[in-house]
Amino acid sequence: MTGTPAELDAATASLTAAGHLAQHGTRWPLTGADAGRHRLYLRLTITAAPRRPTRTQDTATGALIDLDAARAGRRPA
Repeated sequence: MTGTPAELDAATASLTAAGHLAQHGTRWPLTGADAGRHRLYLRLTITAAPRRPTRTQDTATGALIDLDAARAGRRPA
């Protein structure tokens, strides 16, 4: 990440709240047009939450179609 010390502190705090901070690098000051900003490397471990089904399968939302029966009922074009 790059930013001012305050920006890096805020970003580190929010990322740490989302996961586990595995490694925190050293802040390196930038020079030239980026004077006053720093570079910081972080390594985070974030575990994804298990996905839950959003809907139950029933005839209204997810019924299976019998393709053989549908093909048998078709008329040729």
